[in-house]
Amino acid sequence: MSLTRVALAGSTGSIGTQALEVIDAESEHFELTAIGATGRQPEVIIEQARRYRPAVVAISDPDAARFIAVELPGIEVRGGADAMASLALEADVVVNGVVGFAGLSVTLATLEAGRRLALANKESLIAAGPVVQIARRTPGAELVPVDSEHGAIHQCLRATDNRTRVARLLLTASGGPFRGRSSEDLANVTIENALAHPTWSMGPKITIDSSTLMNKGLEVIEAHELFGVPAGEAGYGIGFDEIDVVVHPQSIVHSMVEFTDASTIAQLSTPDMRLPIGYALAWPDRITTPFGRIDWSTLGRLDFEPPDLKAFPCLALAYAAGRTGGTAPAWISAANEVAVEAFLQGQIAWRDIAAVIAATLDRHDGAPATDAPSVIEADAQARRVAAEELNRFAAVVSL
Repeated sequence: MSLTRVALAGSTGSIGTQALEVIDAESEHFELTAIGATGRQPEVIIEQARRYRPAVVAISDPDAARFIAVELPGIEVRGGADAMASLALEADVVVNGVVGFAGLSVTLATLEAGRRLALANKESLIAAGPVVQIARRTPGAELVPVDSEHGAIHQCLRATDNRTRVARLLLTASGGPFRGRSSEDLANVTIENALAHPTWSMGPKITIDSSTLMNKGLEVIEAHELFGVPAGEAGYGIGFDEIDVVVHPQSIVHSMVEFTDASTIAQLSTPDMRLPIGYALAWPDRITTPFGRIDWSTLGRLDFEPPDLKAFPCLALAYAAGRTGGTAPAWISAANEVAVEAFLQGQIAWRDIAAVIAATLDRHDGAPATDAPSVIEADAQARRVAAEELNRFAAVVSL
């Protein structure tokens, strides 16, 4: 493995800090050339820059960028809305660990620059799938998913060179903290309850998504964008009817691929995000550090069960948005961000997250996703509608 130059967008978040651990463990293989963050944690990014000495630091907040620049003499500090997207030209591979729709510019800039994108920001692919597909056709562009499920599928698909032999994708879900609970049981769950994930340590937004199973619904749409476009282009001809979700509480099997002869290949490891991060950084090679090693003598059992769509309606909502296509995935992604933030602020109840999303999708205008501006407008419109719907549910909570 030759030395690979890495740029890290979202370096202060969960994915970013774990990516730095991978780079530390594989320092003979990876060189950190650029980092970027919003600027909300200036002390963290200053510490990172002083330790790793990247050539470029990108900060979305211009005011924070000016402050950080004073603290980092000898390092180029870029500030502004497009600062993190500019990292695409500073490396061989860009890790997009930005949270939410804000990661779209990094995704498009990296692919359009013909670089490898290690994608942890699922919202940009979900919301702007048709636009991202165009960018993926840029010569030299590669997209390797970082999340455990799609990273697992990416690995399983290496078992065949014939795209027509792929029959089904199976995404596993831990079930989150509320697995086995009925809809009635979930009427009064607290923020603390929802943030108590049984197997994964993640940021608050994705942890709440896991508790509602919206994370799995978004991953279904993402899987379709990554692997499901017509065979002969970038994907395997897989439609939404061939993408299934199965609850697997141990989080050892990260996803599976079933082939036309009924053989099923799975990727297994203990829960450790550093494994898919390292896989994406090293692609098509592998790192040598054994993140996620299984002790087979103590594993015991692997359980699987279907998801409860009544208790977790977000999963069905995501399937519906995916099948609608156009800007519907952008709408559900935006509405979910608005609803989750409202829940974390104590404005709505946990079950109202799905209700706000459903009410927002009912008002989707059916617009197509033709280019980045149309997706950005769809995101903004969906947020406006979600905020209006949110007020109805927030008023009930405040009574």
